Amino acid sequence: MLTRLFPILTSAFPIYSVSPGPSTMSRTFSAGLFLVLTTGFVPLFAADKADDSRPYGLDKRVPFNTSRVIGSPEPPLPYKTEPAFPNLKLKQVLTIEPEPGTDNLFMTLHVGSWNGGGEVRRVRNDPNVSESELLISFPKELSYASAFHPKYRENGYVYVFVNDKQEPVVHDRVFRYTVDRKPPFKVVPDSKTEIIAWPSNGHDGGGIHFGKDGYLYVTAGDGSSDSDTYGAGQDIGNIPGSLIRIDVDKPDPGRNYSVPKDNPFLGYPGARPEIYAYGLRNPWKLDIDDANGQIWVGANGQDLWETVHLISRGDNHGWPIYEGSHPFHLDRPRGPTPPVKPAAEHHHSEARSLTGGVVYTGTKMPELTGAYIYGDYSTGRVWAIRHDGTNVTFHKELVDTPFAISGFGNDPNGDLWVIDHPGGFHRIVPNDKKEADSGFPRKLSETGLFADVKSHTLAAGIVPYAPAAPFWSDGAIKIRAVGVPETKPIDTASGRWEAPDGTVTIKSFQLETKSGDPSSRKFIETRIMVREQKEWTGYTYLWNEEGTDAELVEKNGLDKTFRIEDKTDPRGFRDQVWHYPSRTECMVCHSRAANFVLGFNSLQLDADFDYGNGRKDNQLRTLYHIGLLKNDKGYEPRKPNAPHLVDPNDKTQPLEARARSFFYTNCASCHVDAGGGNSLMNMDFHAKRDDMKIIGVKPIHLFPDNPTAQLVKPGEPENSVVFLRMSRRGTGQMPPLGSNVVDHKSVELLREWIESLGKDSAKASKSE
Repeated sequence: MLTRLFPILTSAFPIYSVSPGPSTMSRTFSAGLFLVLTTGFVPLFAADKADDSRPYGLDKRVPFNTSRVIGSPEPPLPYKTEPAFPNLKLKQVLTIEPEPGTDNLFMTLHVGSWNGGGEVRRVRNDPNVSESELLISFPKELSYASAFHPKYRENGYVYVFVNDKQEPVVHDRVFRYTVDRKPPFKVVPDSKTEIIAWPSNGHDGGGIHFGKDGYLYVTAGDGSSDSDTYGAGQDIGNIPGSLIRIDVDKPDPGRNYSVPKDNPFLGYPGARPEIYAYGLRNPWKLDIDDANGQIWVGANGQDLWETVHLISRGDNHGWPIYEGSHPFHLDRPRGPTPPVKPAAEHHHSEARSLTGGVVYTGTKMPELTGAYIYGDYSTGRVWAIRHDGTNVTFHKELVDTPFAISGFGNDPNGDLWVIDHPGGFHRIVPNDKKEADSGFPRKLSETGLFADVKSHTLAAGIVPYAPAAPFWSDGAIKIRAVGVPETKPIDTASGRWEAPDGTVTIKSFQLETKSGDPSSRKFIETRIMVREQKEWTGYTYLWNEEGTDAELVEKNGLDKTFRIEDKTDPRGFRDQVWHYPSRTECMVCHSRAANFVLGFNSLQLDADFDYGNGRKDNQLRTLYHIGLLKNDKGYEPRKPNAPHLVDPNDKTQPLEARARSFFYTNCASCHVDAGGGNSLMNMDFHAKRDDMKIIGVKPIHLFPDNPTAQLVKPGEPENSVVFLRMSRRGTGQMPPLGSNVVDHKSVELLREWIESLGKDSAKASKSE
């Protein structure tokens, strides 16, 4: 029964013990940390009505202030940022462009929300500037970018890209305005002229720039919000999903532009002749190198990849056949030219919403002169790339910022600007720091997260928790806890929990070295997630053989084999490979769609936890009570009969609830809207059966072992791709990473659930 006793802290935080339960074990928690681990969890659900008379699991919160997981164990990046216009209080800026012939800057903003409106403002290019001048206002349209005509000093033409957001047909539009050539250089009234428009209701693109050839280039997204809904990416008969190239100086009769005679699809049957390249999902920002004419686009990816494209005449950039260089919808119709690979691509572990940038034209940082600078809205990282037309010759990460990067800019004086979308302008400069943070903890005992590592006694202020539906981790037993700095709260008001910087989550893993013998459990790994600069980062520590401490695993991760005594194996043992993830691998599952921290959310914590001393309480109720969670309403108990997570292995629970809980915990970090799974499945716990898009659905990616299988074929597990992928390890396995051992209990659960669907279908047919 009891496998490991941990010393009891005489603080407000108890430890675990175990006692038998109906099918697994229930957990008890008594004053500082975990006493033992269990093989499963029988959820004890919150009362349907609030009962304020019963005691909370914890009376009060103890401040957490001992964490030393600060900074980075890696050498510093070569560049840093510093404020550029600290007194300029503008928010939601998307572009910053020097106005030709002046000391002014034009800035494009959206106002209020991504549904519109928008503005174009002018400011002085002065580090001390504090005021801005409104030039153009869009009460309803969403403005994305502006571009100056090559002869702007003479004609005053400025072009603005907007999306009009006007139902029933929403359009992207390019307008031309005239800025008076005489003081005070205002926009000429009634000078607004529409140049070109096309339908778009989702991915709008939004890049606009004049090329070295004098033509206007504009990027158009695929016009949808998911998986190229309208089939635009490979359709050159429509503008969405492309880069267009038009001549605004020699308009045709009846319109305000003409098509250059050397456009690649001019005269091609059914093609829009304006198209210069196609196969783009959401080409977010465009820049053209004035020195060599190279056309650069940063594109938002969907499931797993963000991309950077160097665009040439007639290119097909693959979407939605490919996401970057990776298969996506291979069965979709294809355009007339073969796909080309991106110049660079970033997995969602390091970038999740790419913001295209600028070719740096300054000389203050000669290493970067002529390089394309781009970044990521979600992670704040910035890279530089250079290409000779055939190969990438330079590609480097420059800086990891805390910013939500929405744009870049070139200062005529040689500075390189980066825009923080919530509000703020910064310049990128060389970093004079050369060494890694010497104080970053290389041992678990140095993290400040444990009062005693050997006994796994956590530091004061760290609160244990347990998810209602545990995640499969190759049979490992897990201990989980969270530490939030001082007594700051996690804000739950928006539904996407926002933890303050300095928050740390802890997950320790044990394996049984003798299969089925709890007394043989040993710690093998502790994973830490820490939030710094508004971003989560993962670190993992490898326990030594003595079980006295753990060492930080290097950034690329490692594999280690553990020999497990197993009487069910003819050899009497089996070798289990345990994978210690790399820093970037951590963030594949801990994704933006999953809100980064798995297992610590309202669904998973809506279950009772035994806090010891006779205190068994709903975790949400207790965490709101002590102030670790906070919103305006506080704890709201689940309504009677409301769906809730259960332990998938608890056979006393309804089969449907067990299956849905399994899918939510093990699959939904990717297979939800904006997740990382391009099968279009939706494993969100609250999704209705039909909305899951799995039952009777043909898979997008054919399963080679059974090419005629459906995702889930009612009554036929062996003809269901979901079941087949879960039943294997190696090529085609699910989950695709993080597991080397089949979860046989869950495989049997899926078999039972799929077979029940067949019985339900049969009953429905008889009733008809």
